[in-house]
Amino acid sequence: MRKAFVITSALLLVAFGLQFVFAAVGGFTRPTGDDAYALHSVNGMAVIPALTLLTALCAALARAPGRLVGLALLPIGLVIVQALLAMLATASTDAAGVSTPLGPIIGGLHALNGIIAVHVVVAVLRGARKLTDPEPADSTGDVVRSGEPA
Repeated sequence: MRKAFVITSALLLVAFGLQFVFAAVGGFTRPTGDDAYALHSVNGMAVIPALTLLTALCAALARAPGRLVGLALLPIGLVIVQALLAMLATASTDAAGVSTPLGPIIGGLHALNGIIAVHVVVAVLRGARKLTDPEPADSTGDVVRSGEPA
């Protein structure tokens, strides 16, 4: 189960990497419209939450420490914050549909939150890999003090 934990956390990291690619695709699509960010939305609202839950389940079944299981669940909360920030950024327009100064600031927070989520997933992947690594042979607990025979 520990290998499954590593695999799901790696897939989650890939999904987050693709999320940035899909955001760029939406940002550079002309003419812009709601369809421009379709891949970004589907990945962020369906794929990432599903992989996050699967990763957390694998962490729990692999008997990972509680802190690591909690860290594996954290991206769900960050995805909720992402959705709220996206809605606030979209809602920050005037009557003519032009973005107010607050809109780009909130959009920047959306990007910053995404970067934080990637760092969380990297920490989860590192923790998962650490669980699968066998302990080094010299860490048996036998300590030879200086001046004593070995």
